[in-house]
Amino acid sequence: MELKDIKEIVENLKYLIDANRKVIIRNIIIDLHPADLAEILHYLNEENSNYIFSLLNAEVASDVIAEMDDISRDKILDDLDEQRISEIVDEMDSDDATDLVSDLPDDMVQKVLDSIDKEDSEEVIELLTHDEDTAGGIMAKEYVAVNKNLTVQQVIDEIRTKSEEVDDLYYIWVVDNEDKLVGIVSLKVLILASPKVKISEIMDPEIVSVKTDMDQEEVANIAKKYDLVSIPVTDDHGKLVGRITFDDVADVMEEEASEDMQRMAGITDEEEFRETSILRISQVRLPWLLVGFVGQLGSAFILSRFEASLSQIIAAAFFIPIIMAMGGNAGIQSSTIMVRGMATGEIDLFEIRKRLFREIAVSLLNGLICGFLLYLVVSVFLKQASFGLLLGVVLFFIIIMASFMGALIPVILKKINIDPAIATGPFITTSNDVIGLLIYLGLITEFLPHL
Repeated sequence: MELKDIKEIVENLKYLIDANRKVIIRNIIIDLHPADLAEILHYLNEENSNYIFSLLNAEVASDVIAEMDDISRDKILDDLDEQRISEIVDEMDSDDATDLVSDLPDDMVQKVLDSIDKEDSEEVIELLTHDEDTAGGIMAKEYVAVNKNLTVQQVIDEIRTKSEEVDDLYYIWVVDNEDKLVGIVSLKVLILASPKVKISEIMDPEIVSVKTDMDQEEVANIAKKYDLVSIPVTDDHGKLVGRITFDDVADVMEEEASEDMQRMAGITDEEEFRETSILRISQVRLPWLLVGFVGQLGSAFILSRFEASLSQIIAAAFFIPIIMAMGGNAGIQSSTIMVRGMATGEIDLFEIRKRLFREIAVSLLNGLICGFLLYLVVSVFLKQASFGLLLGVVLFFIIIMASFMGALIPVILKKINIDPAIATGPFITTSNDVIGLLIYLGLITEFLPHL
């Protein structure tokens, strides 16, 4: 559904809520997709969104709350009593239920777990033991696993018995008598096989699986690398304990990308947007701002050392902003590629040297083009071809330097266990300003008097 349609529904619902027209409201929302309804609730104020949510039955409410962003969900949960939450949790898949329960106040968690189905409660309790950022923390307990000695017909019967429990069935996992994962069968292979054939004869023993303690980012990289829509999760002994589906992988990718962007802005926690202490935010951001502060002091010192040259060559000062800005942009481009590549796993230790050479090659081409353009501008508009040539050469070297440093700094930070996402920016700004000014003012001072 398009955004304009969402906003139109929101306006209609506001009017109907004020008029308390529950029947008409139910008729509007009954056919909406849970994701669309979650977006609608996001655009409503807290009072109206709680009103709409109260009209949903437990099954629909569970689907909607699973689609909500954290802030909207917290607002909804604050208005729900223990019984209503228990009804919703009871309808959710184990992974979504675990996410919701983990957000509840400590005094309510046990009450909710005691109120829901015993089997569901045990699954949630098991999932809560895993770190939320690991494969065990994002896996679901709803899957189809069959013994390798069963026939195809018996496996099909097993699928039918679990059809209500397991949504979006892609693969059937095959286990041995000790529940260890030994193979995988796609639905296509299963349907085409003879009913009397044993599943062990048609299964594929080559399985891509993950352990419960694997970091969720690595899980997402594996899913991307092998184009998997569902990944089996095993414990340390190889026993099948859950599965991770593509929607969970997509959420992880979005979460990790957002986290990296927040860190580059000095934001380390989603809570910072809401309730985190100002002192805590400052403690995270200030050290890297101080790195930039020291760097700028270095830049000021360099400028002071070239005061005589600048006073004699006024035109040289006019071009400092463009030279520095172009170098900064080139550095940011290279660093962004490196930080993203290392975060997604596309760039590993074996790729670093190749990437560095690629960045140098790109900077040579970009520096040549930008330097030539600056030469043309100065030559045409200022009628100073020699000065323009010098500026073009300076810009060429600064772009090469900035691109190289932009690609190298994240690698160095990674090797010394400093998060490149949060620390790269200040280091690039500092190195670009200090080294860039040295290159610019040094070459200008040395060569301009001879032109």
